[in-house]
Amino acid sequence: MLVMSGTIGAGKTSLTQLVAKHFGSQAFYESVDDNPILPLFYKDPKKYAFLLQIYFLNKRLDSIKSAFANDLDVLDRSIFEDSLLFHLNSDLGRATSTEVDIYDSLLDNMMQELPEAPHQKSPDLLIHINISFDTMLERIKKRGRSYEQIDQDPDLYQYYQTLNERYNQWYANYDHSPKMQIDGDQLDFVADPAARKEVIRLIDEKVASLR
Repeated sequence: MLVMSGTIGAGKTSLTQLVAKHFGSQAFYESVDDNPILPLFYKDPKKYAFLLQIYFLNKRLDSIKSAFANDLDVLDRSIFEDSLLFHLNSDLGRATSTEVDIYDSLLDNMMQELPEAPHQKSPDLLIHINISFDTMLERIKKRGRSYEQIDQDPDLYQYYQTLNERYNQWYANYDHSPKMQIDGDQLDFVADPAARKEVIRLIDEKVASLR
């Protein structure tokens, strides 16, 4: 099981499509456009932050269970990233410490491996797409989701900046599986066919080393 990670606008969905097509496997996507909680969260983060994280946790575990069916299935976001996002929301006053403790405990409990279980829940490889803050802002603006736009809510600028910074530390500390990092600034696999080919080569090389 392969899992993507990266901040908003990193290109997780695009790389998931690309990698799943390359391996002839199935892709599983984060519930965003059909997520009934996300627009409510952007309007009232304090009220909906905890509910949003529980929604994502439930959906991601469903995807993990479904991805057991085939070799090299690809998920477009790691379940372990959610704790990073929720801790940031707590630091910004959008969630209480009690809610964070409950969430982290639930995540740990749900992801605990059982000796008799036929499949592990953690991925076999995490593929992290690292992009700069400027690239992040450019891509958020380009994809045009109204509730993500800074001109709609100027406070989002600081939120995005802090989120981008924290991802670097999150990736450095990640130890749930083997991992690799793609430079999303240098390798624009969405727009550049040569970069696309190089990213697939790097992933092939890493997957081969794990086998």
